[in-house]
This record gives sequence, structure tokens and C-alpha cells, in this order.
Amino acid sequence: MANDQLSMIFAALADPTRRAILARLAEGEATVNELAEPFEISLPAVSRHLKVLEAAGLISRSRNAQWRSSRLEAAPLGAATQWMETYRRFWDMSFDKLDAHLKRIQTTEREEDQNV
Repeated sequence: MANDQLSMIFAALADPTRRAILARLAEGEATVNELAEPFEISLPAVSRHLKVLEAAGLISRSRNAQWRSSRLEAAPLGAATQWMETYRRFWDMSFDKLDAHLKRIQTTEREEDQNV
């Protein structure tokens, strides 16, 4: 697997647990224990998910006394969104062409029905 940041971001986002962790962090900082609460997985498993997210640049982690909290870093999501935006425009144009084609077909069918 390539180690470029975009590949790492999409690999991190591919897992539903990691996406749920990011959704929780969008509400504010949280500790590993707080992040683990809704899941039926071990704390070490949550920590591994956090390491993947951190390696992708999607979260940052800080230590305050004995507590280690995680925080969402939104900038890398912007890079992924920008990459996907190109393809959204492609699909929008494709749907516009399909819509125009369907309208031409409907107009032709109506004209043929009126001539019969």
C-alpha cells in the first residue's frame, strides 16, 4: 500500500469503527476510555484504531497528567474531499447528460404519438 497521505486517509476511513471515532471526536476531545464506551472491543483495539487515525493525520493526541486525549484534525479530510470533488463534478455532468438524453427520448416519443 502506498504511504502517501491520501491513501492513508482513505485506508483509515475504510473502517466503520474509525469513522465512528471520528464522528465522536467531531463533538470534542475524548480519552481512550470515552472513545471505547460505545464499542464492544478492548481498549488496546481502540488504541490501535487511534494509531491508524493519527498516522493518517486525522487526529492528534495530547497528554495532560495521566490522561491522554484525542482531537479531530479536519484538514486532512479537506484534502480527501477536494480529491473526491473532481469525481462529484464528473458524476454531475454525467447525470446532466443522461437527463438531457431522457428528455430528448420523451419529446421524440410524444411527437411520434401525436403523429399516429
